[in-house]
Amino acid sequence: MELQQVVLVNENDEEMGAMEKMEAHKKALLHRAFSVFIFNNKGEMLLQQRATHKYHSPGLWTNACCSHPQPGEETTDAAIRRLQEEMGFAIPVIKVFSFVYKAEFDNGLTEHEFDHVFAGEYEGPVLFNIDEVQDVCYKTMQEISHSLQTHPQKYTTWFQLAFPRIEKWWAERYRGNVA
Repeated sequence: MELQQVVLVNENDEEMGAMEKMEAHKKALLHRAFSVFIFNNKGEMLLQQRATHKYHSPGLWTNACCSHPQPGEETTDAAIRRLQEEMGFAIPVIKVFSFVYKAEFDNGLTEHEFDHVFAGEYEGPVLFNIDEVQDVCYKTMQEISHSLQTHPQKYTTWFQLAFPRIEKWWAERYRGNVA
């Protein structure tokens, strides 16, 4: 199996080279990543529960998919590719915002990412990859917000950080269109 490379970047998302993914996480080096948020026509968000054997955040709930573009790959293309690999469908996505975060995990790894956040809409079957995903569900923004307040430990760090901004974007974009 070929080792996955990540794109190392500075705080302005300018490329600084590439490194094997696990090495970058061990050294806590800033690298490019993406997160994809998917909504259905009822305004519900698709959530995935990470597989229990994932190298960090196993079993936690998060957005539809997250990963890293490969060197030379456009971030939008990588987001669509990974959506197909993890959730079994590919759709156009739009970039909503980006942010930098750093989170240390109990296993000695650190996520230090320049995270590009994308969103899209999808109606159809979710044929998720059981090697990546344990379960999926759709929840309203209100249900997610309440659950984040009462049970934050059930969610990934990046989801907790990105959710308030994606919630605001969704409300502004679909004001009056969703109950």
